[in-house]
Amino acid sequence: MATRLNAILLIPVLVALVFGGFRVNSSVQTWNQADDAVRTANLVRAAATYSNTLINERDLTVVPLLAGKRTDPAVSTARAATDAAAQAFDDVAARMPHEAGLERRMANFRTVEPELASLRKAAFTRQLSGVQTEEWYVKIQHPLMELANELGYGTSNITAYGRTLYAVSLSKAAESLTRSIGMHILVEDKPSPTELALLKTALGSYQYLEGIALQEYNGGGTAADVQRLKDAQNAALEKGRDQTAVARDKAVTAGRSFVVPPELAKMVSEIATPGRTVAQLQAEGITPETYFAASTLSFDAYRSVEVHLADQAAGDAARIASNAKRDALLNSAIVVVALIIAFILAGMMARTMSRSMRRLRGAAFEIAETRLPGMVDQLSRTDPGRVDTAVAPIPINTRDEIGEVARAFDQVHREAVRLAAEQALLRGNVNAIFTNLSLRNQGLIQRQLALITELENNEADPDQLASLFKMDHLATRMRRNGENLLVLAGEEPARQWNQAVPLVDVLRAAASEVEAYDRIELVGIPDTDIHGSAVSDLVHLLAELLENATTFSSPQTKVRVTATRLPDGRVMIEIHDKGIGLTAEDFADINHKLAEPPTVDVEVAKRMGLFVVGRLSDRHGIRVQLRPSGEQAGTTSLVMLPEPITHGGGGEEDPGEGETDFTVSRIVPEAPEPPAQDRSYETAELGRRTAAELGFDDSRYDRPAAVEAEGAPALDPVGRSLRREGRRAQLEAAATTDREDGRQPQQPYEAPPAPPELREPPQQVQEGPYEPRSGYEPAGSYDQGFTSGYQQQTYDQGFQNGYPQQGYPAQPEVPYEQNGFFAQSYAPRGEEPEMVYDPGYDRDFGSGDFNGLPEQPSESVGSPSLTDAGLPRRDRKPRESPQEQPAQESPEPQNQPQPDPSGWRSNNDENWQRAEAVREPKAGGVTPSGLPRRVPKANLVPGTATQTPQGGPQVSRAPEDVRGRLSNLRRGVQQGRTAGTDTNGQAPDSTFGGPQNQER
Repeated sequence: MATRLNAILLIPVLVALVFGGFRVNSSVQTWNQADDAVRTANLVRAAATYSNTLINERDLTVVPLLAGKRTDPAVSTARAATDAAAQAFDDVAARMPHEAGLERRMANFRTVEPELASLRKAAFTRQLSGVQTEEWYVKIQHPLMELANELGYGTSNITAYGRTLYAVSLSKAAESLTRSIGMHILVEDKPSPTELALLKTALGSYQYLEGIALQEYNGGGTAADVQRLKDAQNAALEKGRDQTAVARDKAVTAGRSFVVPPELAKMVSEIATPGRTVAQLQAEGITPETYFAASTLSFDAYRSVEVHLADQAAGDAARIASNAKRDALLNSAIVVVALIIAFILAGMMARTMSRSMRRLRGAAFEIAETRLPGMVDQLSRTDPGRVDTAVAPIPINTRDEIGEVARAFDQVHREAVRLAAEQALLRGNVNAIFTNLSLRNQGLIQRQLALITELENNEADPDQLASLFKMDHLATRMRRNGENLLVLAGEEPARQWNQAVPLVDVLRAAASEVEAYDRIELVGIPDTDIHGSAVSDLVHLLAELLENATTFSSPQTKVRVTATRLPDGRVMIEIHDKGIGLTAEDFADINHKLAEPPTVDVEVAKRMGLFVVGRLSDRHGIRVQLRPSGEQAGTTSLVMLPEPITHGGGGEEDPGEGETDFTVSRIVPEAPEPPAQDRSYETAELGRRTAAELGFDDSRYDRPAAVEAEGAPALDPVGRSLRREGRRAQLEAAATTDREDGRQPQQPYEAPPAPPELREPPQQVQEGPYEPRSGYEPAGSYDQGFTSGYQQQTYDQGFQNGYPQQGYPAQPEVPYEQNGFFAQSYAPRGEEPEMVYDPGYDRDFGSGDFNGLPEQPSESVGSPSLTDAGLPRRDRKPRESPQEQPAQESPEPQNQPQPDPSGWRSNNDENWQRAEAVREPKAGGVTPSGLPRRVPKANLVPGTATQTPQGGPQVSRAPEDVRGRLSNLRRGVQQGRTAGTDTNGQAPDSTFGGPQNQER
């Protein structure tokens, strides 16, 4: 309304502005036209002068040129005057206005002007007989005279000046021609009769033309102009009488006879009369001198009137131009002042009338953009606290329509706040119901997981155990789905970790949440700790990404997980799959939603995982992006962890504390970093690359990542992973105790199957060349995929009853595809792995430290090749036609102890002595992750203990069944020493960073 009011007030002002502009424009145009008239008048005046000098030159050079005196001073003087007039004319013509008629006439003159030079060479010679010289001068002079017709400004005075000036110029030109032709007749020596007749005819014609021009002048000019010409002619006649009297007196004084010449008109008539000779004319007093003098007096009379008219026209034009300039400036000033006053008055009126409207508008915008959105935002929070819903009225107290609108807007504001409060209350109730249902559902799922775990612990049938594993993973997926629902409800994690957790353990915990965990490979994970407050959410986030990667890729492919510490302190996790991939539009849409998580709506339920990842990443300042996997098909998920959550959650620990924490540095001394050329591409190149070089686009995020640690977590995916390891330890505690108490290896021992909770996450695979570290190294075989680093002893479950019959087996070579989670437990169908017992195991396994490790590294046997996982490579056996292979025996050691001949002997004593010879195990260095590298067959016990085969039902030898049994038994053996300890993530020996979970 204020705009309309201003428009209404501005319309008259704008109309006045338009008309004032027209007036100013008219004044300016008048000024320009008057200025053009001044320049035209100056041009006409210069042209008249130029024309006058041309005809003067012709008339003054008749006598000397006819006499053949071409170098006579009179000729030079006349031509010099003409050249000076031409230069003055050119100067004025350079400033002439650009008018069509004027430019056309000027072009006509410029066409004939160059002929003047040729005319001067041939003037009054035999080349130009008769009146050809006079007419050629007229040809050049007449265009100059015509310029007077362009003199005008639109007023009668200026136009009359132009007509009158042209008429008097024409009369003057005719008079000049009669003077020139008469002098030609009187001076030329013996002209031919034809030429003489032609001259006399032309003389009469130009005399007649002079009369016509004089009549035009009298008809077109003003009375003053006519009187001025008469006065000039009378003055010329009077001057002629005076000259005649002076000449008569001189002749009388000289004693000569003197004949009084007739008047000029009579002279012209007599000269033009045919048959009159020069002698007859002289007898009547018509001589060249008297004739030239009389003609010149008449010529000068015309010239004086011409000059006066030209000057008067130029003066009037200058005066009009001055008046036009003054009017233009005055009109402009008046219009500007009037408009300023009008604008001021209109502005004051508009301001007075729209002040209330502006106040109303400002208050409305404040309510719409600040107060009401702020109130709604505060009411939309999970815990809004005490909110004052009182509405401050708009400060307009008038009783007009504007005041009524303000009161109505206040009422609308109150209703909006009331509705927002009701919506917030309803949303809070719905979230509370939603949260309670989700928590109850999670409680049921936790009980279901506990029941499944109990069933797994008491189940020995591999088929049933595999089904229980699937149920366990399904329940785990249901639990994570319940956590997703809590994220949708805006709930924070109820409990959080209060200690830093290694990144590799976080990745393993996330992988354990995925059913196809065996397809996940961890590669090049740096030594980085994650702040405890972000562990649960990070595990949840990574589990969602890993779930997508395994779901939308072929079951025969691996999902590769790498991590890189960037120079700025951040850590980037890359999850590569070889799935179906996405289109460019899908990538752009998903990355936009990950950078700016949308609000909860119906669409969120369709892509709940994407929404949860966005919410969790936004909560801790984590940045997640998806991009194509490059040359291969599939998708790469980039997870950028900010520096605040990758510093480990605290400062440097006291070296004296936490001595029970297990790290690789406690087994293998620190060694210098291998040179870049000896390291793999992952460890040597990726560590020096930036986020941009790794394909991460930081420009999508404008705000810095921020993480706020709140509370301490308890049981979450990481805690579940820890508890699984604890359960494995408890299951193996009894077996370890029995062996340490003297049970023989050949005695049956039933190891209950481990539940799926105890399944180990995918092992970390190190690629590239390996550089051995200096210092002592542990002997035996270590599991790269596990964190404790204890000596790995795997039982044979491929024989009858699933119990070991010939000690501990040396593991067969596995295909590359099985590297990872089940790489150590793979056995082809139909093969009988060779069983070897390591006597050093019983000595070292039960102790709380590593005193059983050798002080000096043993010399490795052979130089076997290594797999990409850092394990020894053996010759592969085709799986298509499996056959039972006989057990290979290692060569006998050089220093075998001699048996005592006097003592009791058995068939196994020799084998036992050979086993004692390899009590000190041999190792082949350490892997890039710092774990000992085993040497194939370097620690085999020669021979086998003879034993009577035991009967009983045969156990399935399918690779999947063997893999499951060996995996469960292996982890139980390795975790036996931790039996009975607290494994909920709080005890010093069981938390991340403890000996069973660290991987540095």
